[in-house]
Amino acid sequence: MKSILLRTVLLLAIISSVLSCRKVVLLEEEENGNSKNRPADWTTETHSNNVGPNYGVVFNQTKVNKIHIVFTAQEWADMQSNLQTVKNGGYRDEPAYFPVDFHFNGTQWYHVGIRYKGNSSLKNANSNKLPFKFNFDTFEDEFPEINNQRFYGFRKLAMGSGYKDLSLMKDKTASDVFRHFGVPATRSAFYEVYIDKGDGNYQYFGSYTMNEVVEDTFLKNYFGSESGNCYKPDGTGARLGSFVASSFPNKTNDLADHSDIQALITTLNSSTRTSNPTAWKADLESKFDVDGFLKYLAVMNTIQNWDCYGRAPHNYYLYNDPAMRKLRWIVWDCNLAFAPGSGSRTSLTYDMNEVGTNWPLINYVIDDAGYKATYKSYVKDFYTTTFATSRMNPIISNQQSLLTSSATDEEAGYTFLTGGVSSFNSAVSDLTNHCATRVSDAMIYAP
Repeated sequence: MKSILLRTVLLLAIISSVLSCRKVVLLEEEENGNSKNRPADWTTETHSNNVGPNYGVVFNQTKVNKIHIVFTAQEWADMQSNLQTVKNGGYRDEPAYFPVDFHFNGTQWYHVGIRYKGNSSLKNANSNKLPFKFNFDTFEDEFPEINNQRFYGFRKLAMGSGYKDLSLMKDKTASDVFRHFGVPATRSAFYEVYIDKGDGNYQYFGSYTMNEVVEDTFLKNYFGSESGNCYKPDGTGARLGSFVASSFPNKTNDLADHSDIQALITTLNSSTRTSNPTAWKADLESKFDVDGFLKYLAVMNTIQNWDCYGRAPHNYYLYNDPAMRKLRWIVWDCNLAFAPGSGSRTSLTYDMNEVGTNWPLINYVIDDAGYKATYKSYVKDFYTTTFATSRMNPIISNQQSLLTSSATDEEAGYTFLTGGVSSFNSAVSDLTNHCATRVSDAMIYAP
């Protein structure tokens, strides 16, 4: 009996060893392309999905990186045709992806998906310099040799065009100060973009801000997990006054229900807010990171932004963080920050008294004396640390030095700098003054 048992154990061990070896071989084949006909310059570090994201390379903070994108003439023409359909309101979801060759630091990525992105920055910009997005393996079914292709560990990346930002640095600067103050926000870096439209010649499209994509690498990097529901709210429901399913596309779990969002909205708008404030606050805090939202408001209202919650029903994410077991606020798309307003739309005041019940997450939370006191303390913390003039001035000056050459080289038809590099320098000076003024105003509001 013991002999039979011993032979069985040995047989299982051999089978396990064989399977383990086979797994290693398969991984090596996948990695090296022995069975996938990988491109010759495919490496684990640069193209594989078997490594973590390399932030040091992709989001280098010490220089302006350059990328070169190559279309065929037909793909370029098709992408422009699709753009016109988008601008005319003829799409329901988002622009289509088109395949391009992507070059960076002498290395090529193949059949990379590129599409236009954005709202006002896409539809209203009077320039060929438009925002877009990359997906490095979107065409893997058509081209199996690029299966699970990554760009130094990144599958998706977003490129901001600097629409309405002559300083070329507001998007990045805003994201950086949010992150520094402990508010979830993606990483970003400066890039120059060159595009061959299919005629063999590169056109300089100008200086862009590359942004990490929330549902790609950010969640795991920032929260340690990407398994929770991640919503990108947009439209009427994004005001959080009532639940509208179409306003909450789930970017991580397609089959999940909206019970967490529904629970938040129900609690937020519950009558217990006035009948039993203590119970309402406890219930709200069990479902939503209220403290994190108060920190977000402190930063947003200090730097100013007229295209955010309270003024527009978009430009944020909600993530159901498995570690905290509640929804958390994530900042997104800050290219219109550091401005008191545009046209009839203005940034929020510090007290936010002008915000009505149609923006309940601000109106109801700030109506609570305890929450408002915490918010006010965060305003003071922010302007005395992260946003202190002694800290911000060198940052802005350094970024100006990095971007001067990129701004100088921008060309007519591919720039928002109508006055050339002088427009850029003037805008940087305005940004510096704006930050100093906001600190002075914050000192009066929260001495």
